[in-house]
Amino acid sequence: MSAYESRLAELGVTLPDAPAPAANYVPYVQVGDLVHVSGQISMADGEFITGKLGENMDAEAGAEAARACAISLLAQVKAACGGDLDRLVRVVKLVGFVNSTADFGDQPKVINGASDFMVEALGDAGRHARSAVSAASLPFGVAVEIEGIFQIK
Repeated sequence: MSAYESRLAELGVTLPDAPAPAANYVPYVQVGDLVHVSGQISMADGEFITGKLGENMDAEAGAEAARACAISLLAQVKAACGGDLDRLVRVVKLVGFVNSTADFGDQPKVINGASDFMVEALGDAGRHARSAVSAASLPFGVAVEIEGIFQIK
């Protein structure tokens, strides 16, 4: 078990198999030492985490949805690394989309669920640049979608 996966186990997290793409795209593309991971939607136990922030979901529940996205992102990175998550050098950037009402302004609090998880799981390697933006809707009515760029060796 990799050092990162040992830390994940301490947190009670087992990475799922990397989710398959839902349309005509690939789950990740590697360019040099960077892996660009396609947007991962909020899912838990095989079910979509749906909702609209500011309407029927609060920022705390949204942060949990973002955390679920972060777990899927790491699953994709593990796949890109041939199953060896210790090849991960660092999280470079996350871009988070929050399914929210026009007057909801806590997108950063929602995406903190992913950012905090990355740092908790990966330490300094989890610190990253980030964007957190509102979306009028997301696929399948999910609450959050996050894409990421990761450096690997």
